[in-house]
Amino acid sequence: MTRIPTKQEVLDWISANPTLTSKRDIAKAFGIKGADRIDLKRILKELEAEGHLEKRKRSYRDPDRLPPVSVLQVKAPNADGDLFARPLEWHGEGVEPIVLIIARASDPALGEGDRILARLTVVHEEDHNYEARLIRRIGTNPRKIVGIFRKGAEGGRIVPIDKAGSTEWLVAEGAALGARDGELVEAEQAGPKNRMGLPRARIVERLGDPTAPKAVSLIAIHQHGIPDDFSDKVIAEADKAKPVGLKGREDLRDMPLLTIDPSDARDHDDACYAHADDDPKNPGGHVIWVAIADVAAYVRPGTALDREARKRGNSSYFPDRVVPMLPDRLSGDLCSLHEGVPRACIAVRMQIDADGNKIGHRFVRGLMRSAASLNYAEVQEAIDGHPNDRTGPLLESVLKPLYAAYAALKKARADRQPLELDLPERKIVLNDKGEVESVAFRDRLDAHRLIEEFMILANVAAAETLIAKRSPLLFRVHEEPAPEKLESLRETAQAAGLNLAKGQVLQTRHLNALLNAAAGTEDAELINLSTLRSMAQAYYSPENFGHFGLALRNYAHFTSPIRRYADLIVHRALISAHGWGKDGLTEDEIARLEETATHISDTERRSMMAERDTTDRYLAAYLSERVGNEFTGRISGIARFGAFVKMDETGADGLVPVRSLGREFFHFDREAGTLMGSDSGLIIAIGQRVTVRLTEATPVTGGLELELLSIDDQALPRGRGPAKRSTRRKAASTKRKKDKIKRKVERKRRQR
Repeated sequence: MTRIPTKQEVLDWISANPTLTSKRDIAKAFGIKGADRIDLKRILKELEAEGHLEKRKRSYRDPDRLPPVSVLQVKAPNADGDLFARPLEWHGEGVEPIVLIIARASDPALGEGDRILARLTVVHEEDHNYEARLIRRIGTNPRKIVGIFRKGAEGGRIVPIDKAGSTEWLVAEGAALGARDGELVEAEQAGPKNRMGLPRARIVERLGDPTAPKAVSLIAIHQHGIPDDFSDKVIAEADKAKPVGLKGREDLRDMPLLTIDPSDARDHDDACYAHADDDPKNPGGHVIWVAIADVAAYVRPGTALDREARKRGNSSYFPDRVVPMLPDRLSGDLCSLHEGVPRACIAVRMQIDADGNKIGHRFVRGLMRSAASLNYAEVQEAIDGHPNDRTGPLLESVLKPLYAAYAALKKARADRQPLELDLPERKIVLNDKGEVESVAFRDRLDAHRLIEEFMILANVAAAETLIAKRSPLLFRVHEEPAPEKLESLRETAQAAGLNLAKGQVLQTRHLNALLNAAAGTEDAELINLSTLRSMAQAYYSPENFGHFGLALRNYAHFTSPIRRYADLIVHRALISAHGWGKDGLTEDEIARLEETATHISDTERRSMMAERDTTDRYLAAYLSERVGNEFTGRISGIARFGAFVKMDETGADGLVPVRSLGREFFHFDREAGTLMGSDSGLIIAIGQRVTVRLTEATPVTGGLELELLSIDDQALPRGRGPAKRSTRRKAASTKRKKDKIKRKVERKRRQR
């Protein structure tokens, strides 16, 4: 039996190794394996209860500070040439600290992507919280550059396409790969800065015309490093796959399971069916079936397919294309629940009472055959009294029972009160040439909500089953908002004449009360956006911290293994827990669960950023023909260099640069989130209604530049000179409020 360390030994290890403080790190340091981990967990919980340790997410440390020696990743220089870094060891709940690198003459040149070990000092500067001094460089991530090649006499330059407008790169004549002037290229850093001060790059791929419609998503894919082609080995494995038969499975082929998806869906990985429960002990209850494509039957642990799926983490979706997690032989064929075709699945039968509460469930490994592949709009039209040839025969027997079960689930949802944000989702509509035809907002039909509620219930059932069977799994975690973000939301609400109660354990119902109070007012969008910004980011974890936004204690992703690796892990865990076969979760996967969770949380964020950047570029292309037009919107963000405006018509975000606001100096208050004019007293703050003129739209970067014309229906004061009396009064009042808040915060800080 392994010797379990004493509490003091654990504390000494954490103190000496501030970057290795997760339970897994501690277990590895003391050679603790298997069942002995239970004793380690007990010791950590006791230390936590005694106040010696505080746990935040997956590690034990002071949550409000970075370790004095930290691993950092260097960011690109800002407009002033200052070098900042991202703290890779930050696991706090609040805003990520800002770290400025203080370079010494003897330090080597650092570039974006470098990983360094640095000694940190806490500071209280306006634009950063820590200053870092290099100890040593511990590795460099390959620096990728996507930009426009500009040919020169001896090679050329690459002009980056990101909005930040980072530095240009020199390309030697022999490193241009034959690129033409104006061509979109991908390059790698080729060496240190030369005597002219610009870094060198080597072109590794020519991507073609940057103005071509199809280049928009391609730019984001390459810029964010999303793998977009499969190796011959992966394709060969997928091509060898054969349809799975009935052997060892429950026959569900006669059950009228339906797939309901968007009209342009690229895959169909979930199907559902419901009927009234005939159990006399459950009057008014329902039985809901959710069947999910059995991807685990085709993607086995340790194969090339599995390694590629894990590397990608998830599929990435763009207006003109999808970058799938799995090759099309699987994602578009064998693992897609096509109408009338037998398909392997893992299904869950869930029993709910008349009030929508789940009172029982069981999982089966089955073979199903979809009765129909329908889209949301036609299902909703059928329920609203306008069935078509496809939905008419299914209306009474299949569709209406689905909606009856959904009506019961709505009662349970109303009682649980998950967070109910009202933020319309943009939809980029492209024509056949790939050009933006229109920008619309996606419909939210009951058909959408029905599928969402069924999938949430199935995800809960998966988590509960694996917890009951003591099986390792990956949870979908969404922690409650950090205190400082809640305080910021509370101040925004108060400025709008609304209230978010203090002095109680925050629940989603409290936030919903605020959102309901704002509904229908001019501040509704502001309150919804501010509430969204106060939320922590969801992530995957082998430890269960609950899902705050959904108001659920146990939640895991089970319903989309075609496009999310986390769901494939959950499927394998269910296979192992039920003894369904040898294609379940392996010991090696279990040992790497925490590493996998971190990796796929990162790939998810990578896809989100790439998808957002693509939308921004499409919007800039759409608006480029309307430069000079005026738009209404709302201030959505404040920075030292200007104010961001979300425009009403398209939802696009544009920048009002400080330089365009006149000759006076504007003071940036990070805490208050405001810009204040030194002469006019003009205050620009988040949430204000504005009218702007579009002055520049750059499709290749997605950048929109705006001119501010009016704030809250008042014309913008120009130049120097005294402000209007009303503006001065408003500025003075705002300043008094901010001073009061600052004094209050300072008192609390001193008390601590």
